[in-house]
Amino acid sequence: MYQYLIVCPLVFLAGFIDSIAGGGGLISLPAFMAAGIPPHMALGTNKMSSTMGTVISTARFAKNGFINSKLSLLAALFAVIGSVIGAHLSLLASEGVLKGMMIVVLPVVAFYVLKNKNMGDVKEIIISHKKQMLISMGAALVVGCYDGFYGPGTGTFLLLLLTGLAKMNVRNASGTTKVINLSSNIAALVTFLINGKVLIPLGLASGLFCIAGHYIGSGLVVKNGLKIVRPVVLLVLLCLFLKIIKG
Repeated sequence: MYQYLIVCPLVFLAGFIDSIAGGGGLISLPAFMAAGIPPHMALGTNKMSSTMGTVISTARFAKNGFINSKLSLLAALFAVIGSVIGAHLSLLASEGVLKGMMIVVLPVVAFYVLKNKNMGDVKEIIISHKKQMLISMGAALVVGCYDGFYGPGTGTFLLLLLTGLAKMNVRNASGTTKVINLSSNIAALVTFLINGKVLIPLGLASGLFCIAGHYIGSGLVVKNGLKIVRPVVLLVLLCLFLKIIKG
């Protein structure tokens, strides 16, 4: 019961944040570990709850017409490929190298978000659909590689790339990000389940709280778009920066 009391409320908050701007793992994974769950078991159980929540927010974006199914599925495929590449690279390189790079990159990204007050606030596509698709697949491949190598903030980086380079409005970018995240979450969850690294009762219980968080958060994005996404992106970037500095 002690574990449930710690994990469930924090997973709700993580799901809420994740559905808006990504980065929910910065809250949920430490919550599982704070409850005394071993690291690998925490990773697997966290994947179960986050997968359940992401299904709901993805469905909500799809229901409101904010997901281009062809583009999203192709991007998701490239994200999975990138994740596999990143996981293999992580075996060859020191994690400290990437952490050092992130300390430089994150303030630059935060400055971009602060300066670009109209992030994703576009009324129509100003680049061709083909170019948008190629950019989205490239972004998914690169960020997927980062996700496999290190991980935190993956959804946030995708959201910024899709609004900044692929010129999607913030709702469509959020919907596409959810499809990509869902595909990588499912792949990881299957791996953890096969290897017996999931506490299924806790995963299901916390998953219900994650569903609630994702449902409320995605609803806010659908209604308010940029007004809710931009400040939450900045908050996630700050939390990620502090986490990396503290190690």
